[in-house]
Amino acid sequence: MTSPRMLFVSTASSYRNHAFIRAAQTLDMQWLLLCDSTVPADYANNSMVYNPRAYATMIATIIDLHHQQPFVACMALDDSGAHIAQQIAVDLALPHNSTTATEAARNKHAMRLALQTTTIPLPWFRCFVSSDDIAMITATVPYPCVIKPLELNGSRGVMRADTPAQLVIAHARLLRMLATLYPNSQEYEFLIESFIPGNEVALEAMMDNGVLIPLALFDKPDPLDGPFFEETIYVTPSRLPESTQQAIYAITQTAALAIGLVNGPVHAELRINSTGIYIVEIAGRSIGGLCSQTLRFGSDESLEMLIVRQASGLLTATPTRRHEAGGVMMIPIPTSGILQQVHGIETALAVPLIESIEITSPLYQPIITLPEGESYLGFIFARGQSPATVEQALRDAHALLRIQIIPDIQLIS
Repeated sequence: MTSPRMLFVSTASSYRNHAFIRAAQTLDMQWLLLCDSTVPADYANNSMVYNPRAYATMIATIIDLHHQQPFVACMALDDSGAHIAQQIAVDLALPHNSTTATEAARNKHAMRLALQTTTIPLPWFRCFVSSDDIAMITATVPYPCVIKPLELNGSRGVMRADTPAQLVIAHARLLRMLATLYPNSQEYEFLIESFIPGNEVALEAMMDNGVLIPLALFDKPDPLDGPFFEETIYVTPSRLPESTQQAIYAITQTAALAIGLVNGPVHAELRINSTGIYIVEIAGRSIGGLCSQTLRFGSDESLEMLIVRQASGLLTATPTRRHEAGGVMMIPIPTSGILQQVHGIETALAVPLIESIEITSPLYQPIITLPEGESYLGFIFARGQSPATVEQALRDAHALLRIQIIPDIQLIS
């Protein structure tokens, strides 16, 4: 009997590629990786470079491959491939969410508009374009506010402003960033919304025919109050009251259905304060970076294995998450420049409960802080009996790292 075959759509540099390919291999599934550029040699025999501007040629090749040996699912591994993966699924008659759901899960303004149809509390928000007069903008919005690009991830480009003068500075900074990222665009859209105070959590879940299956709720113990919103520590299980956790699950299911997500992974960011539970963002993908390594299910299944099994129709029951607490610190970049060395890794690894430390930024290459930066220095992983001890282990290990960065002449100039 021929094993099922998955079609993955991603970028060559995505953190998620290896985890999903390893999941498919562990499940004895075949796979093909569609990427925007050439992938590492390990994947070369099972990959294909695609050009989004030549979709007709690409889909003809994929349909031919599908006829030779059918794909059971087409899955985008990161946001950049979401629209292409959705269109391929339509053309191959594979399970998929709608086009509007794919757009709302990527576009922050589309998400807010969809959530207006629900009773979920919302911040004040409005979409602007780069040609709008900044004096009009500063006179229109409430303070404190947050200005953000519509589609970037990981808090990239997100800035808080407490006054009109601060908003003028943040607005100019965001427009410079968008002009660099999209040099062929004549105008850029961006969102401004009122700042939502409160504690932030992240929910990892799956939608199964419109029903939310919670997998893990992460506390974010470090305050995320701005002016930038660099995430650091995620710890699960959450220490929130059970009633609050159940309310988070209900609100996330309502939000997912409102934007049209009925099947597949869901990653939601929420804030809790005295006025309610707010959706910050909701995406039709799994958690970013290497953070999924904190999660194990059943005997020893990864998050990616669950997602692949559900997409291929092989998930008959969701294994429970293992009971021990897990946590990850996304190591922040302290300053922009050239990364020379990270000292103290062996000492940090000796901290009780620390499982591993992975420095993902390459040495002797430029690294950039938020809000312009798009990556972390690396990741610290810990596991233990309680969320509190895991959190402290992550902090202790991070304090032992000595990060050597020298100025980048090009950045200075």
